[in-house]
Amino acid sequence: MEDHKSGYVNIVGQPNVGKSTLLNALMQQKVSIVTSKPQTTRHRIITLFNDEDFQIVFSDSPGVMVTPHYGMQESMNRFAYSSFEDADIILFVTDIYEKYSGDEKLLQALETVSCPKYLIINKIDQDKTDIAPSLVEEWNSKIHFDRSFLISAEQNVSVDAVFTAIINDLPLSPPYFSKEDISDRSERFFASEIIRESIFKNYKQEVPYSTEVVVHAFKEDRESAQPLLKIYADIYVDRKSQKPILIGKNGQSIKKLGIAAREGLEKFFEIHVFLDLKVKIKENWRDDKQLLSHFGYDQ
Repeated sequence: MEDHKSGYVNIVGQPNVGKSTLLNALMQQKVSIVTSKPQTTRHRIITLFNDEDFQIVFSDSPGVMVTPHYGMQESMNRFAYSSFEDADIILFVTDIYEKYSGDEKLLQALETVSCPKYLIINKIDQDKTDIAPSLVEEWNSKIHFDRSFLISAEQNVSVDAVFTAIINDLPLSPPYFSKEDISDRSERFFASEIIRESIFKNYKQEVPYSTEVVVHAFKEDRESAQPLLKIYADIYVDRKSQKPILIGKNGQSIKKLGIAAREGLEKFFEIHVFLDLKVKIKENWRDDKQLLSHFGYDQ
C-alpha cells in the first residue's frame, strides 16, 4: 500500500456543459443520468474507479446556478460548492459555447483552491470554426490551470488523456472506500435517478423540474423461475395540474414512462425488473424545508 494512490477528483461547472457525460466516460460505465435539459443532476454523487494500485473518487455535482429560484436549487448550489472543499484534483468543465464575464462566484472559488486544476473544454466535435484552441488561451489568461484538455465526452475524444493525467496527479494514499464499492449511494438512489432521467426525456417544459422520485420498496425475488427485481416508486409533483400530465389520457403517458424507465433499470442492474409507479401531489415541495430534507437535499 506504500505506493497506492487515492484522491477526490471533483467535476464542477455550470449546467448542461457535459459534466455527467464526462463522468460516465471516465468511469467507463453509466453511473450518472444524462439528458439534454439543464439541471438534470440534483445531488452530489460519489463514484469509485478501483484498480489494484489506485482508487479515484469521482464527484459529480449539480451545475452552479447564478440565480436559484427555489430552496431545492439553493441546496443544489451547496452541493456544487462543497466540491471545492475536499478536492485533490478539480476538473472544471466548460464547452465551446459557454461565456463567462469573469466575476462569477464559481470562478472566484476556482482561484482559491491550491490543488491541481484541469480546464476541460467539451463538445469539440461540434467545433466547426476551430475556436477551441483560442478558448484555452482565453481561459488560462483568467485562471491558471495546471492542465488543459479539448475533449468530446459524448464521442469519447481525448477522455483517455484526462484519465491518464488524473492517475499521474493522484496523491499517495490508501483507499478511502472499499474496493468492492462503486459509489457511496444506495441501489435505491440509482433506481430513483434512472426513473427521473426517463421523466426528463419523456416530458417537456416545467414538468420534469417539478418532479421528485422516491423508491419506497426495492426487493429482489429469486424464488421465481426467472430472477426479478421489484421496484415500487412514487413520483411527486408540486402542482395538482401536473398529475394528469404525467399520467396522460387513459394512462398512456405513464405507461410509456414505465417502459422507458424499466429498460434503463434492467440495463443498469442486469436483471429483469417489475416497476410500479404512482403519482402523488406535494404542493410547493421545492420550497418546503421538511420535504427537501426528506428527499435528501440537506445531505
